[in-house]
Amino acid sequence: MGERWTVEVDGAKCVANGMCVAAAPEHFVVVDGIARPTAAEVAPSPEVLEAAELCPRSAITIRDSGGEIIEELR
Repeated sequence: MGERWTVEVDGAKCVANGMCVAAAPEHFVVVDGIARPTAAEVAPSPEVLEAAELCPRSAITIRDSGGEIIEELR
């Protein structure tokens, strides 16, 4: 199966500007005013990292299969 990442969106921080959807439309959607990952686990992807980097509120956290944070803006 290979390396998998978990993707989380903090709904309290999310402002639903859609930057994550624009960067990685296969990995994020906006539902009821909050961005959500389309799957809890994904294969490593530069698009997912870009989505996290573009998030203006740092609402996206990506963790490796060991639970370590891969990308989180502060």
